[in-house]
Amino acid sequence: MERVNLSSSSSISRIIYGMWRLADDINTSSKHISDKVNLCLGQGITSFDQAAVYGLYSAEALFGEVLKANPSLRHKIEIVSKCGIVNPSDRYAGVSVSHYDTSREHIFNSVDASLKNMATDYLDLLLIHRQDPFLDHHETGKALDDLIKSGKVKEVGVSNFKPWDFNLLQSAMKSHLVTNQIEMSLAATDSFTNGDLAFHQERATTIMAWSPLGGGKLMKDKGILGKALKKIAVNQNVDIAAVAVAWLLAHPARICPVMGTNNLNRIAKISDAMNVKMDRESWFELYTASFNDGKLQWRLP
Repeated sequence: MERVNLSSSSSISRIIYGMWRLADDINTSSKHISDKVNLCLGQGITSFDQAAVYGLYSAEALFGEVLKANPSLRHKIEIVSKCGIVNPSDRYAGVSVSHYDTSREHIFNSVDASLKNMATDYLDLLLIHRQDPFLDHHETGKALDDLIKSGKVKEVGVSNFKPWDFNLLQSAMKSHLVTNQIEMSLAATDSFTNGDLAFHQERATTIMAWSPLGGGKLMKDKGILGKALKKIAVNQNVDIAAVAVAWLLAHPARICPVMGTNNLNRIAKISDAMNVKMDRESWFELYTASFNDGKLQWRLP
């Protein structure tokens, strides 16, 4: 498995295993979750993506039970987590409305809860989960800098930020924001032309792609795109998921897909995407197929 450097001292596996739906699985036992982790490790997938809010604030603790049972595992993996979303729940019993909180107090409290839930004394990477329209970039920026100084967090980044939000927060920080996790797939291609991808590609910022299979939509597509995916999959003896992920991997920006399936058979095949051959024409065949009519509308000068 290829690795991607976040900084001179930190790296992640090119493909990341996402735990967004960990608590939604029929089987949430430590044994079952451990099986998922071991399948990932067997393919060189060492980076695991969490968030405080996942599973309505339960997913981190489920993962933590696995880490408690096998303490040596912590030194073989990188843990990514996110903070900043507050939903009415047992954790936030007094909250009446869902909102974003990027205050220093919330960030520190959330990180402490994540560390406790996952039985670790540091996070490899912390992301601000969503851009906050009530953001005090000086307060948030200093909080992230101080977390790195404290050793509780090795690296920091963001998720779902637009370029101007990224620049605003970075302007108030001494540390570097090392990544932005955004929705990218053949079912969500806007970032390839709206400036989001270009912004980070220019700065050599690592880009993580969440929902790289469009929430499963690509697996069920029966139209032009589905046929194009199936053709390549059959020719290269892989499944459609591998082709869809390979489409992201082929981009020069070195996008890092975050795979979130709970199915053990599918987890075992995640790394197949690394072996799919995707040349420029194949890439554009899929890209154009992602449009309703399967065609790019070229503009004449």
